[in-house]
Amino acid sequence: MPRTRIKICGLRDADSLAAAVEAGADAVGFNLIRESPRFIEPEEATELMYMLPPMVTAIGIVRNLSVDQYCEMEARFPAPIMQLHGTEPEKVVASCGPGVIKAVQFHPQTIDADLKRWNDLDEVDAILIDGSAGGEGKAFDWNALASKLEQVDKPIFLAGGLTPDNVGDAIRAIRPYAVDVASGVESSPGVKDPAKIEAFCRAVAQANLSA
Repeated sequence: MPRTRIKICGLRDADSLAAAVEAGADAVGFNLIRESPRFIEPEEATELMYMLPPMVTAIGIVRNLSVDQYCEMEARFPAPIMQLHGTEPEKVVASCGPGVIKAVQFHPQTIDADLKRWNDLDEVDAILIDGSAGGEGKAFDWNALASKLEQVDKPIFLAGGLTPDNVGDAIRAIRPYAVDVASGVESSPGVKDPAKIEAFCRAVAQANLSA
């Protein structure tokens, strides 16, 4: 099986960026949603993005922007991939893509329709499944999701309540393309803990070997 990749999300400073890179992250996320405790100004995120070594991808996180607002954000933060983490309609998502990850919140009653909706949209490159509206550290029943992924042929990012202690179980249950963590590697909201980042990446590596 292909290995599950790692995205460390909500970085705001060079030390956290270095910790993520050194621990083996494949991607890092910069939260451009002003209401978030992990918010970073686009220009500051751009400075950090240019510190990344080759093969580590920068991803911007936005929510419910119009197409014009999205284009303005891209100009301020020219990341190769943007994550749409709101309730954006298909027309807006299509106009923003390609190069987008579409986030959805797991609800047993709606997840099938959400997966089909975004799997069928060509401009969506990957689907992120979260346990909350984002950044709340809320896990969900991974086993309830596993069988529903048979209909999906796009890469799946798994988020929501992941920690160094449970990410191995999540990988074995879902075998996602990537896992995405923010609060699970923090000492307080928005403050990354290098030791937790290293432990998270190590747990993913171990799960990849055993899954």
